[in-house]
Amino acid sequence: MAQRTDNPGRPDGTARADAARAARDWPALPVGVKNGIAARIDTRLIVGLGSAGAKVFALDLNDRAAGWQPLADFAGPAPSDPATAASGGALYVFGGAGNATPEARFPTVLDTVSRYDPKANIWQLLDTTTPVGLLGASAVTLADGRIAFFGGYNKALFDTYLADITAIDKTTDPEGWNAVVAAFMGMAPQDYHWNDRVLVYDTAANTWADLGADPALPNTGSAVVEATPGTFLIINGEIKPGLRTDTVKSATITADAVTWSKVAAIPAPDGRNVQEGLAGAYAGVSNGTVLVTGGANFQGARAKADAGTWYAHEGLAKHFASEIFALQDGQWVQVGNLPEGLAYGGSFSVDDGLLIVGGEDAAKAARADVFLVQWDGEKLVIVD
Repeated sequence: MAQRTDNPGRPDGTARADAARAARDWPALPVGVKNGIAARIDTRLIVGLGSAGAKVFALDLNDRAAGWQPLADFAGPAPSDPATAASGGALYVFGGAGNATPEARFPTVLDTVSRYDPKANIWQLLDTTTPVGLLGASAVTLADGRIAFFGGYNKALFDTYLADITAIDKTTDPEGWNAVVAAFMGMAPQDYHWNDRVLVYDTAANTWADLGADPALPNTGSAVVEATPGTFLIINGEIKPGLRTDTVKSATITADAVTWSKVAAIPAPDGRNVQEGLAGAYAGVSNGTVLVTGGANFQGARAKADAGTWYAHEGLAKHFASEIFALQDGQWVQVGNLPEGLAYGGSFSVDDGLLIVGGEDAAKAARADVFLVQWDGEKLVIVD
Protein backbone atom coordinates (compact mmCIF):
# COMPACT_ATOMS: atom_id res chain seq x y z
CA MET A 1 0.00 0.00 0.00
CA ALA A 2 1.56 3.27 -1.13
CA GLN A 3 1.11 5.75 1.66
CA ARG A 4 3.06 8.40 3.48
CA THR A 5 2.38 9.19 7.10
CA ASP A 6 3.83 11.46 9.74
CA ASN A 7 3.53 8.61 12.25
CA PRO A 8 5.05 5.55 10.55
CA GLY A 9 5.26 3.67 13.84
CA ARG A 10 1.47 3.42 14.14
CA PRO A 11 0.29 -0.15 13.31
CA ASP A 12 -2.46 0.95 10.91
CA GLY A 13 -0.18 3.44 9.14
CA THR A 14 -2.26 6.54 9.85
CA ALA A 15 -1.52 9.82 11.54
CA ARG A 16 -3.40 11.00 14.61
CA ALA A 17 -4.15 14.56 15.59
CA ASP A 18 -3.59 15.95 19.08
CA ALA A 19 -6.34 14.51 21.31
CA ALA A 20 -7.19 17.72 23.16
CA ARG A 21 -7.56 19.76 19.98
CA ALA A 22 -9.51 16.99 18.28
CA ALA A 23 -11.99 16.78 21.15
CA ARG A 24 -12.74 20.46 20.72
CA ASP A 25 -13.09 20.08 16.97
CA TRP A 26 -15.46 17.12 16.83
CA PRO A 27 -17.51 16.57 19.99
CA ALA A 28 -18.93 13.13 20.71
CA LEU A 29 -22.64 12.41 20.51
CA PRO A 30 -24.60 12.59 23.78
CA VAL A 31 -25.51 8.89 23.33
CA GLY A 32 -24.43 6.10 21.04
CA VAL A 33 -26.33 5.94 17.75
CA LYS A 34 -26.51 3.00 15.36
CA ASN A 35 -29.08 2.09 12.70
CA GLY A 36 -30.45 5.62 12.84
CA ILE A 37 -30.54 8.69 10.61
CA ALA A 38 -27.85 11.08 9.41
CA ALA A 39 -28.62 14.11 7.25
CA ARG A 40 -27.43 17.66 6.76
CA ILE A 41 -29.51 20.83 6.62
CA ASP A 42 -27.38 23.82 5.68
CA THR A 43 -24.64 23.97 8.33
CA ARG A 44 -26.32 21.55 10.75
CA LEU A 45 -25.64 17.81 10.91
CA ILE A 46 -28.60 15.85 12.26
CA VAL A 47 -28.23 12.37 13.78
CA GLY A 48 -30.51 10.19 15.89
CA LEU A 49 -33.26 7.54 16.06
CA GLY A 50 -32.22 3.88 15.74
CA SER A 51 -30.59 2.84 19.01
CA ALA A 52 -31.26 6.36 20.36
CA GLY A 53 -35.02 5.75 20.29
CA ALA A 54 -36.91 8.98 19.62
CA LYS A 55 -33.88 11.16 20.40
CA VAL A 56 -32.40 13.40 17.67
CA PHE A 57 -29.40 15.73 17.87
CA ALA A 58 -27.84 18.45 15.73
CA LEU A 59 -24.30 19.84 15.46
CA ASP A 60 -23.81 23.29 13.94
CA LEU A 61 -20.63 23.25 11.86
CA ASN A 62 -20.23 26.95 12.61
CA ASP A 63 -20.36 26.34 16.37
CA ARG A 64 -18.79 22.98 17.12
CA ALA A 65 -17.92 24.09 20.64
CA ALA A 66 -21.62 24.02 21.50
CA GLY A 67 -21.65 20.29 20.82
CA TRP A 68 -24.61 18.19 19.76
CA GLN A 69 -27.84 19.89 20.77
CA PRO A 70 -31.10 17.96 21.32
CA LEU A 71 -33.92 18.55 18.87
CA ALA A 72 -37.58 17.72 19.39
CA ASP A 73 -38.14 14.02 19.97
CA PHE A 74 -39.42 12.09 16.97
CA ALA A 75 -43.23 12.00 16.95
CA GLY A 76 -44.76 8.56 16.62
CA PRO A 77 -43.16 5.10 16.59
CA ALA A 78 -39.38 5.63 16.50
CA PRO A 79 -37.97 3.69 13.55
CA SER A 80 -34.74 1.76 13.20
CA ASP A 81 -32.82 1.86 9.92
CA PRO A 82 -35.16 4.21 8.03
CA ALA A 83 -34.27 6.11 4.87
CA THR A 84 -33.68 9.82 5.37
CA ALA A 85 -32.80 12.91 3.35
CA ALA A 86 -33.10 16.70 3.60
CA SER A 87 -34.91 18.83 1.04
CA GLY A 88 -36.08 22.43 1.02
CA GLY A 89 -34.69 23.08 4.48
CA ALA A 90 -36.63 20.19 6.05
CA LEU A 91 -35.72 16.65 7.05
CA TYR A 92 -37.72 13.64 5.83
CA VAL A 93 -37.76 10.17 7.40
CA PHE A 94 -39.19 7.22 5.46
CA GLY A 95 -40.18 3.81 6.81
CA GLY A 96 -37.70 1.77 8.80
CA ALA A 97 -38.69 -0.90 11.28
CA GLY A 98 -40.46 -0.55 14.60
CA ASN A 99 -43.59 -1.25 16.61
CA ALA A 100 -46.45 0.47 14.82
CA THR A 101 -48.33 0.92 18.11
CA PRO A 102 -47.35 0.65 21.79
CA GLU A 103 -49.42 -2.53 21.98
CA ALA A 104 -47.74 -4.23 19.00
CA ARG A 105 -46.24 -7.63 19.86
CA PHE A 106 -43.52 -7.44 17.23
CA PRO A 107 -41.95 -4.86 14.91
CA THR A 108 -42.99 -4.42 11.30
CA VAL A 109 -41.62 -2.59 8.29
CA LEU A 110 -43.11 0.86 8.69
CA ASP A 111 -44.53 2.72 5.67
CA THR A 112 -44.88 6.14 7.30
CA VAL A 113 -43.28 9.42 6.16
CA SER A 114 -42.39 12.14 8.67
CA ARG A 115 -41.00 15.64 8.20
CA TYR A 116 -38.96 17.70 10.63
CA ASP A 117 -39.25 21.50 10.45
CA PRO A 118 -36.04 22.94 11.96
CA LYS A 119 -37.45 26.45 12.29
CA ALA A 120 -40.42 25.32 14.37
CA ASN A 121 -38.55 22.35 15.87
CA ILE A 122 -41.48 20.01 15.30
CA TRP A 123 -42.11 16.66 13.62
CA GLN A 124 -45.12 16.09 11.41
CA LEU A 125 -46.54 12.80 10.11
CA LEU A 126 -47.30 13.36 6.42
CA ASP A 127 -50.42 12.23 4.58
CA THR A 128 -48.66 9.65 2.44
CA THR A 129 -47.15 6.19 2.74
CA THR A 130 -44.15 4.63 1.06
CA PRO A 131 -45.13 2.60 -2.04
CA VAL A 132 -42.79 -0.23 -0.99
CA GLY A 133 -40.84 -1.24 2.07
CA LEU A 134 -37.90 1.13 2.54
CA LEU A 135 -36.26 -0.57 5.52
CA GLY A 136 -32.52 -0.38 4.80
CA ALA A 137 -33.00 1.74 1.70
CA SER A 138 -30.71 4.62 0.75
CA ALA A 139 -32.16 8.08 0.06
CA VAL A 140 -30.51 10.90 -1.90
CA THR A 141 -31.61 14.45 -2.61
CA LEU A 142 -31.72 15.54 -6.25
CA ALA A 143 -30.91 19.02 -7.51
CA ASP A 144 -34.62 19.83 -7.99
CA GLY A 145 -35.44 18.89 -4.39
CA ARG A 146 -36.96 15.49 -5.06
CA ILE A 147 -35.74 12.54 -3.00
CA ALA A 148 -34.74 9.29 -4.74
CA PHE A 149 -34.46 5.82 -3.17
CA PHE A 150 -32.40 2.71 -3.82
CA GLY A 151 -33.21 -0.69 -2.31
CA GLY A 152 -35.35 -1.61 0.67
CA TYR A 153 -36.77 -4.77 2.28
CA ASN A 154 -40.03 -6.26 1.02
CA LYS A 155 -42.64 -5.29 3.61
CA ALA A 156 -45.03 -8.21 3.18
CA LEU A 157 -42.35 -10.90 3.34
CA PHE A 158 -40.43 -9.42 6.24
CA ASP A 159 -43.57 -8.64 8.25
CA THR A 160 -44.66 -12.27 7.86
CA TYR A 161 -41.26 -13.52 8.97
CA LEU A 162 -41.24 -11.27 12.04
CA ALA A 163 -44.74 -12.42 12.98
CA ASP A 164 -43.83 -16.10 12.52
CA ILE A 165 -40.62 -15.93 14.50
CA THR A 166 -42.20 -13.95 17.32
CA ALA A 167 -45.00 -16.50 17.65
CA ILE A 168 -42.51 -19.24 18.59
CA ASP A 169 -40.86 -19.54 21.99
CA LYS A 170 -37.24 -20.29 21.16
CA THR A 171 -36.65 -21.75 24.64
CA THR A 172 -39.48 -24.29 24.56
CA ASP A 173 -39.48 -24.96 20.80
CA PRO A 174 -35.95 -24.45 19.49
CA GLU A 175 -36.52 -26.79 16.54
CA GLY A 176 -39.56 -24.87 15.36
CA TRP A 177 -37.77 -21.55 15.80
CA ASN A 178 -34.71 -22.76 13.89
CA ALA A 179 -36.90 -24.14 11.10
CA VAL A 180 -38.57 -20.75 10.53
CA VAL A 181 -35.20 -18.98 10.52
CA ALA A 182 -33.61 -21.51 8.18
CA ALA A 183 -36.52 -21.38 5.74
CA PHE A 184 -36.36 -17.58 5.53
CA MET A 185 -32.58 -17.27 5.46
CA GLY A 186 -32.20 -20.13 2.97
CA MET A 187 -33.90 -18.38 0.06
CA ALA A 188 -32.02 -17.19 -3.02
CA PRO A 189 -31.51 -13.40 -3.31
CA GLN A 190 -34.22 -12.84 -5.91
CA ASP A 191 -36.79 -14.60 -3.72
CA TYR A 192 -36.75 -11.78 -1.16
CA HIS A 193 -38.23 -9.37 -3.71
CA TRP A 194 -36.39 -6.38 -2.35
CA ASN A 195 -37.24 -3.07 -3.94
CA ASP A 196 -35.49 -2.86 -7.32
CA ARG A 197 -37.24 0.34 -8.45
CA VAL A 198 -35.74 3.80 -8.26
CA LEU A 199 -38.58 5.62 -6.57
CA VAL A 200 -38.75 9.40 -6.33
CA TYR A 201 -40.70 11.43 -3.79
CA ASP A 202 -41.70 14.99 -4.70
CA THR A 203 -41.66 16.88 -1.41
CA ALA A 204 -43.59 19.85 -2.79
CA ALA A 205 -46.41 17.86 -4.40
CA ASN A 206 -46.38 14.99 -1.85
CA THR A 207 -46.40 12.49 -4.73
CA TRP A 208 -44.37 9.45 -5.78
CA ALA A 209 -42.92 8.45 -9.15
CA ASP A 210 -41.06 5.44 -10.51
CA LEU A 211 -37.95 5.95 -12.66
CA GLY A 212 -37.45 2.28 -13.52
CA ALA A 213 -35.66 -0.79 -12.27
CA ASP A 214 -32.12 -1.42 -11.13
CA PRO A 215 -30.78 -3.82 -13.80
CA ALA A 216 -28.81 -5.75 -11.17
CA LEU A 217 -29.84 -7.29 -7.86
CA PRO A 218 -31.19 -4.60 -5.52
CA ASN A 219 -29.10 -3.72 -2.49
CA THR A 220 -29.98 -2.67 1.03
CA GLY A 221 -27.65 -1.19 3.59
CA SER A 222 -25.48 0.31 0.86
CA ALA A 223 -23.22 3.30 1.31
CA VAL A 224 -24.25 5.97 -1.20
CA VAL A 225 -22.26 9.06 -2.13
CA GLU A 226 -22.79 11.73 -4.79
CA ALA A 227 -19.57 11.48 -6.82
CA THR A 228 -20.49 14.26 -9.27
CA PRO A 229 -23.70 16.33 -9.48
CA GLY A 230 -26.58 13.96 -10.20
CA THR A 231 -24.41 10.81 -10.21
CA PHE A 232 -24.49 8.55 -7.19
CA LEU A 233 -22.27 5.59 -6.31
CA ILE A 234 -24.14 2.72 -4.63
CA ILE A 235 -21.42 0.90 -2.75
CA ASN A 236 -21.89 -2.74 -1.74
CA GLY A 237 -24.69 -3.57 0.70
CA GLU A 238 -26.69 -6.77 1.18
CA ILE A 239 -28.23 -8.75 -1.67
CA LYS A 240 -30.03 -10.96 0.89
CA PRO A 241 -29.89 -11.21 4.69
CA GLY A 242 -26.35 -12.13 5.72
CA LEU A 243 -24.83 -11.98 2.23
CA ARG A 244 -23.10 -8.87 0.91
CA THR A 245 -21.78 -7.89 -2.51
CA ASP A 246 -18.50 -6.24 -3.46
CA THR A 247 -20.04 -4.49 -6.48
CA VAL A 248 -20.31 -0.73 -6.92
CA LYS A 249 -23.00 0.74 -9.18
CA SER A 250 -23.24 4.23 -10.61
CA ALA A 251 -26.67 5.81 -11.12
CA THR A 252 -27.08 9.12 -12.95
CA ILE A 253 -30.55 10.55 -12.34
CA THR A 254 -32.20 13.08 -14.64
CA ALA A 255 -35.75 14.42 -14.57
CA ASP A 256 -37.40 11.17 -15.59
CA ALA A 257 -34.72 8.52 -16.09
CA VAL A 258 -31.77 6.73 -14.52
CA THR A 259 -28.62 5.72 -16.38
CA TRP A 260 -26.73 2.83 -14.81
CA SER A 261 -23.10 1.81 -15.12
CA LYS A 262 -20.64 -0.32 -13.19
CA VAL A 263 -17.68 0.94 -11.22
CA ALA A 264 -14.72 -1.17 -10.12
CA ALA A 265 -15.55 -3.53 -7.27
CA ILE A 266 -14.15 -2.98 -3.79
CA PRO A 267 -10.99 -5.14 -3.62
CA ALA A 268 -10.07 -7.65 -0.96
CA PRO A 269 -8.49 -6.04 2.10
CA ASP A 270 -4.75 -6.22 2.48
CA GLY A 271 -3.81 -9.72 3.61
CA ARG A 272 -7.08 -11.34 2.47
CA ASN A 273 -8.09 -13.12 -0.72
CA VAL A 274 -11.79 -12.20 -0.78
CA GLN A 275 -13.81 -9.04 -0.33
CA GLU A 276 -17.04 -10.22 1.29
CA GLY A 277 -18.74 -6.88 0.63
CA LEU A 278 -19.78 -4.25 3.14
CA ALA A 279 -23.15 -3.43 4.66
CA GLY A 280 -23.59 -0.27 6.70
CA ALA A 281 -20.31 1.24 5.51
CA TYR A 282 -19.41 4.94 5.68
CA ALA A 283 -18.78 6.92 2.49
CA GLY A 284 -18.02 10.49 1.50
CA VAL A 285 -15.56 12.76 -0.25
CA SER A 286 -12.20 14.05 1.00
CA ASN A 287 -10.24 16.51 -1.14
CA GLY A 288 -12.19 15.44 -4.23
CA THR A 289 -11.65 11.71 -3.66
CA VAL A 290 -14.47 9.29 -2.79
CA LEU A 291 -13.71 7.26 0.33
CA VAL A 292 -15.50 4.22 1.75
CA THR A 293 -14.66 2.62 5.07
CA GLY A 294 -16.03 0.39 7.80
CA GLY A 295 -19.07 -1.79 7.26
CA ALA A 296 -19.91 -5.31 8.36
CA ASN A 297 -19.96 -8.75 6.74
CA PHE A 298 -19.62 -12.45 7.44
CA GLN A 299 -16.23 -13.88 6.55
CA GLY A 300 -16.79 -17.03 4.49
CA ALA A 301 -20.37 -16.29 3.44
CA ARG A 302 -19.54 -15.67 -0.22
CA ALA A 303 -17.81 -19.04 -0.56
CA LYS A 304 -20.82 -20.82 0.95
CA ALA A 305 -23.20 -18.95 -1.36
CA ASP A 306 -21.05 -19.74 -4.38
CA ALA A 307 -21.28 -23.40 -3.39
CA GLY A 308 -25.08 -23.18 -3.34
CA THR A 309 -25.71 -22.67 0.38
CA TRP A 310 -27.98 -19.63 0.57
CA TYR A 311 -28.14 -19.57 4.37
CA ALA A 312 -24.58 -18.41 3.87
CA HIS A 313 -23.96 -16.72 7.20
CA GLU A 314 -25.19 -19.61 9.34
CA GLY A 315 -22.67 -20.23 12.11
CA LEU A 316 -20.48 -17.28 11.12
CA ALA A 317 -19.68 -14.34 13.36
CA LYS A 318 -20.33 -10.84 12.07
CA HIS A 319 -17.09 -9.11 11.12
CA PHE A 320 -16.69 -5.34 11.45
CA ALA A 321 -14.34 -3.95 8.83
CA SER A 322 -11.77 -1.20 9.40
CA GLU A 323 -10.24 -0.77 5.95
CA ILE A 324 -10.33 2.61 4.21
CA PHE A 325 -10.58 2.58 0.40
CA ALA A 326 -10.10 5.53 -1.96
CA LEU A 327 -11.36 5.68 -5.56
CA GLN A 328 -8.33 6.72 -7.58
CA ASP A 329 -8.20 6.67 -11.41
CA GLY A 330 -11.27 4.46 -11.52
CA GLN A 331 -9.92 1.86 -9.10
CA TRP A 332 -10.31 1.40 -5.37
CA VAL A 333 -7.09 1.42 -3.37
CA GLN A 334 -6.76 0.61 0.32
CA VAL A 335 -5.10 3.66 1.88
CA GLY A 336 -5.28 2.79 5.57
CA ASN A 337 -7.45 1.56 8.40
CA LEU A 338 -9.75 2.91 11.04
CA PRO A 339 -8.57 2.37 14.61
CA GLU A 340 -11.23 -0.38 14.82
CA GLY A 341 -14.03 -1.83 12.78
CA LEU A 342 -17.31 0.09 12.77
CA ALA A 343 -20.59 -0.01 10.84
CA TYR A 344 -24.18 1.26 10.77
CA GLY A 345 -23.46 4.87 11.74
CA GLY A 346 -23.70 8.20 9.93
CA SER A 347 -21.28 9.75 7.47
CA PHE A 348 -20.96 13.26 6.07
CA SER A 349 -18.80 14.93 3.44
CA VAL A 350 -17.60 18.10 5.17
CA ASP A 351 -15.04 20.66 4.05
CA ASP A 352 -12.16 18.84 5.71
CA GLY A 353 -13.00 15.25 4.75
CA LEU A 354 -15.26 12.32 5.59
CA LEU A 355 -16.90 12.72 9.01
CA ILE A 356 -17.88 9.47 10.74
CA VAL A 357 -20.58 9.71 13.40
CA GLY A 358 -21.55 6.90 15.73
CA GLY A 359 -22.14 3.33 14.63
CA GLU A 360 -21.76 -0.17 16.02
CA ASP A 361 -18.55 -1.93 17.05
CA ALA A 362 -17.55 -5.59 17.30
CA ALA A 363 -19.03 -5.76 20.79
CA LYS A 364 -22.41 -4.74 19.28
CA ALA A 365 -22.31 -1.49 21.26
CA ALA A 366 -23.77 1.75 19.89
CA ARG A 367 -20.94 4.28 19.69
CA ALA A 368 -20.96 8.01 20.36
CA ASP A 369 -17.60 8.65 18.65
CA VAL A 370 -17.27 11.40 16.04
CA PHE A 371 -14.08 11.66 13.99
CA LEU A 372 -12.76 12.88 10.65
CA VAL A 373 -10.99 10.87 7.94
CA GLN A 374 -8.82 12.98 5.63
CA TRP A 375 -7.04 11.81 2.50
CA ASP A 376 -5.03 14.18 0.30
CA GLY A 377 -3.89 11.62 -2.27
CA GLU A 378 -0.78 10.69 -0.34
CA LYS A 379 -1.38 10.91 3.39
CA LEU A 380 -4.21 9.69 5.61
CA VAL A 381 -5.05 11.59 8.79
CA ILE A 382 -7.70 10.65 11.35
CA VAL A 383 -8.86 13.46 13.62
CA ASP A 384 -10.86 12.24 16.58
